[in-house]
Amino acid sequence: MPRSSLRLDRAESSRLAWALVISVACHLLAYSGYETGRRLHWWENWQWPAWMVAPRMLTELFVKPPTARQLEQLRKQRQEQTPLIFVEVSPAQATPEPPKKADYYSDKNSLAANPDTTIQSTVPKIDGKQTEVAKTEDVPRPKPFPLQPARPATPAVQPPAEPSQEAKPKPTLASGDLTVGRPEEVARKGEGQAERPKRRRLEDVPPEERAAALAGQKMKQEGGVGRHTLEMSSLDVRATPFGSYDAKIVYAVQKRWYELLEEQRFAGARTGKVVLQFHLNSDGTVSQMRLMENTVDLTLALICQSAVRDPAPFAPWPGDLRRLVGIDYREVMFTFYYR
Repeated sequence: MPRSSLRLDRAESSRLAWALVISVACHLLAYSGYETGRRLHWWENWQWPAWMVAPRMLTELFVKPPTARQLEQLRKQRQEQTPLIFVEVSPAQATPEPPKKADYYSDKNSLAANPDTTIQSTVPKIDGKQTEVAKTEDVPRPKPFPLQPARPATPAVQPPAEPSQEAKPKPTLASGDLTVGRPEEVARKGEGQAERPKRRRLEDVPPEERAAALAGQKMKQEGGVGRHTLEMSSLDVRATPFGSYDAKIVYAVQKRWYELLEEQRFAGARTGKVVLQFHLNSDGTVSQMRLMENTVDLTLALICQSAVRDPAPFAPWPGDLRRLVGIDYREVMFTFYYR
């Protein structure tokens, strides 16, 4: 019986080599085509024929998509974890560590504290006068800035200059003589009319001045916490990426509101509140403003709307805010109190 050899002849080796080359080329071509389509988003926009679409994809067998109820619960959890009310935090109240749970947000963290720690509760005690706005210190309303300064006074007409006289030599005084004379006339350079100060833009105002300009009365709240502070009481406030951006918007709206009230000579005879809701778009513009509540007259409500629209457009959102929000607008609510 002839013995069979395991060594391949030349023809078989050549066919095996060609098969290996063709297989590698096909795999490289398929992989490069897939990567090119993924980068150019071909597969996302590809419209498959109806007869090729399976009634149920294979991925659905392993990953079950969330139901509408689960999506709603997830949205509520995110809202509960994210504070929705802006509160001003002064540098004296700022802390490096955030609170475990906070109902307020700002550009700095703060922990609830009291000068008096004899009473223990879940909220700090603040001995203010109002209960509508969360504020821990009294900041007086700034003096109104004249929107249209008065015209400078017309300079008085100068009398005609007297004809020049020849300079006379000064008399020489001997020691012990007593004379009465008048002081020498010294020519002074007139300062003229100084330029009127220009109104600074919001970007030119330092952050510490912006914080001091957020006027308001200290809130009244019963309670007490164990954390001691020598300064004013503080709340549990968490710093968020929106804090620094929203602080500038609150300052601009409040400043414009005071200016409009000064133009209307509002004396505080009418009390109530105005609640506005609008979309703050990613490019800083304001749209879809709605009047949610109004307990004053329409004129005061229109002043509140102008206080929001006049400073707009605000600065565009930073990149981290765009990624955090995920859509091109935020739904913002402003409440104006007349008292």
